[in-house]
Amino acid sequence: MNDVQDERGDIVIAEGLMKHFASGPTTVKAVDGVSFRLPRYAIVALQGPSGCGKSTLLNLLGALDRLDSGELIVDGISVSHLSGSQEVFYRREKVGFVFQQFNLIPQLSAIENVTLPMELAGVSSNGRAGELLERVGLAEDRHDRRPAKLSGGEQQRVAIARALANDPPLLLADEPTANLDSKTGRLIIDLLRSLRADNRSVLIATHDEAVAATADMVLEMSDGKIVSSTMQRKEQPEEPVPAGGSRLRRGFFDTLRKGLDELGR
Repeated sequence: MNDVQDERGDIVIAEGLMKHFASGPTTVKAVDGVSFRLPRYAIVALQGPSGCGKSTLLNLLGALDRLDSGELIVDGISVSHLSGSQEVFYRREKVGFVFQQFNLIPQLSAIENVTLPMELAGVSSNGRAGELLERVGLAEDRHDRRPAKLSGGEQQRVAIARALANDPPLLLADEPTANLDSKTGRLIIDLLRSLRADNRSVLIATHDEAVAATADMVLEMSDGKIVSSTMQRKEQPEEPVPAGGSRLRRGFFDTLRKGLDELGR
């Protein structure tokens, strides 16, 4: 795996990213020459109309899809040159996903959904999955329930715990508030914002102006291109956890539990 050093320390460096799709006789330029940088420990909103390429760009950042061309570096790793087992390692260790529809595995219980990423990484849970579920506010008597037996609020708790299972430095959230009422949506965004204090950066694809208003940085997409990049907050992010320290700090999870308690069971 190719490690790349960056003097500025940005967590994402994208240069000339291209991803085109054939659609009958036409070519869809989903991502068309996109270049940008994302600073560490920041909340970044990715805005734009439906079909402008936001989800495709997130898929490229998460190595769920491959670039046609361009250079992409995430947390010092050249994603552009990954293949096979390297891609698997990258998806396990470097990125966490929060999906609009939760995307929990229906055949697995809540605790099994959270444990699975750790098992795939060859790491023993040692009770960590249960601790994560407890800290996001899922009652212990629901840890063994499958998603169909959980409410929407409970499934959201499980989804967030799973995204944090392998302690990734970058979280990718694709329209996380799209199917939520405004109150619940604000809670989820507040929770995602709190992650930056734990050595994490968060990129949120959204149509919600309220979400963009709370972000440290806003990227605007149109027709597969980044048409603007705006830094909204001049203050420095909260002091990150020292190198080698755990990102799973009690203060963050206290905030997380308090917010998710309001989602209901």
